[in-house]
Amino acid sequence: MRDFMKWNTWMLLILGVLGCRTKDYQKSKPVVFHYNQHISINSLDPAFAKSQNNIWGVDHLFNGLLSLNKNLEAIPALADSFDISEDGRTYTFFLNTSAKFHDNVCFPNGKGRKVVAEDVRYSFQRIIDPKVSSPGSWIFKGKIDETNPFVAPNDSVFVLRLKEAFRPMIGIVSMQYCSVVPKEAIEKYGNTFRSNPVGTGPFKMKRWIEGQALFLQKNEEYFLADRQSNLVDAIRVSFIPDRKTAYLELMKGKIDYMSGLESSYTNELVTREGNLRSHQDAQLNFTKGPYLNSEYLGINVLLADSIRSSLSNKFVRQALNYGFDREKMLKTLRNGIGRPANAGFIPRGLPSYDPTEVKGYTYNPQKARELLSQAGYPNGKGLPEIVLSTNKDYLDLCTFITRQWQDLGINVKIELEETAILRQKMRKGQVEFFRGSWIADYPDGESFLTVFYGKNSAPPNYTHFRNATFDKLYETALAENNNEKRYQLYHQMDEILIEEAPVIFLFYDETALFSRKNIAGLQPNGINLLKVDQITKSIENN
Repeated sequence: MRDFMKWNTWMLLILGVLGCRTKDYQKSKPVVFHYNQHISINSLDPAFAKSQNNIWGVDHLFNGLLSLNKNLEAIPALADSFDISEDGRTYTFFLNTSAKFHDNVCFPNGKGRKVVAEDVRYSFQRIIDPKVSSPGSWIFKGKIDETNPFVAPNDSVFVLRLKEAFRPMIGIVSMQYCSVVPKEAIEKYGNTFRSNPVGTGPFKMKRWIEGQALFLQKNEEYFLADRQSNLVDAIRVSFIPDRKTAYLELMKGKIDYMSGLESSYTNELVTREGNLRSHQDAQLNFTKGPYLNSEYLGINVLLADSIRSSLSNKFVRQALNYGFDREKMLKTLRNGIGRPANAGFIPRGLPSYDPTEVKGYTYNPQKARELLSQAGYPNGKGLPEIVLSTNKDYLDLCTFITRQWQDLGINVKIELEETAILRQKMRKGQVEFFRGSWIADYPDGESFLTVFYGKNSAPPNYTHFRNATFDKLYETALAENNNEKRYQLYHQMDEILIEEAPVIFLFYDETALFSRKNIAGLQPNGINLLKVDQITKSIENN
């Protein structure tokens, strides 16, 4: 357990520095929103915003050209508006001329300057600079014009040029990797920019005690003031690694917010149906929402075909999909957090998800038996044992499924692997049947369908699925600027995946957000991004 006395000492020091904003407030006690990250932040440099712990911190401090609203629609941030050329290859962004960087000693007289298009060009170029080694360099790989991809014709216009049309680029530009940084700060701080971030966001850096706590102060000169909460003066992020300990701190009122569930306390908070338990209602808010993550069991169809496995038979794969109860699985093992994956691979929460257009698998043991007979294995007779590889975190889920398959005469052996070893085998194509999940890199159905594009290797195409019709639809969709037409193409691709069944569709994930009763304005979103600038915290209970 962490040394809470040390945290409290630092907090008193920070509060003394923050002071008070108005005469209406308690002068010596600013309103501080406190949440915990069980994995410590290791960088506040946007170029390294790979994992959620870093992404949340970067999002508090920086802006990109665009941001996402709760419906994952692109809305203005540093760019007031944008145009896409008819051929889909040129994106022109018109900047908000009132945006400015935080005050910092890297600027003359320590005063932050206005953001100009050259800052965007510099920031994007930095992402792909081999010397920086950003894990986000892939976002532009193979997509941008090779000669002059980033152009700043004047201070208020930035142009992004692509090699070929790629409609999901708007979602990519909204990623935290694409946050805008000032060249002066990079030159002054070098590698230590990770702990000396200078951005344009609703909060600015105050102090970071690595592995213990991060303190951020409200940016009083934020250019998007209409989106900024009037009742949160600061953010405190603690790094308690044990989720049970963090849960206890939430129940004591020492933490304002917690995301996610862990088996040690799940039943204390929510019912089997996924509702907050009645005795918790007086002190906690509970919100669920779609999370862009599709959970599945994957089949390496290339390997299955090469060894002439029973999994090379699509009727067997379809039988596996019909052969277990997703609803019961979620209630039994996840307390109702998540929705059955019964409409393809694109998850609930994306606008292209449409269960009325895409009909997937439901629990139908009779249909599963018919398909087994069609495959030549009536009641499972003659069907060789199937080996399913997973890690220990998903053992209970895989055990539930395989027991239901056993009732159909399908014998599946679970083989436990260390996560790193299993992932390596998946990359090398050495495992035939495995548990997997795919979380959206950006909010577009293409981020999920690329998992099955035949020209992609592993990752993301761990199933080594290849289908000429699917590939043609995928390539057509990339160049389609009309959303309605593009979504129709996505639906056709999802229908191919349902028919060919290279995966066993499990569930679409959900966020589980818990906050104290004095917190308001917390809204779930599909990428599980914590937008503190939209939150209010009542002063009475601060």
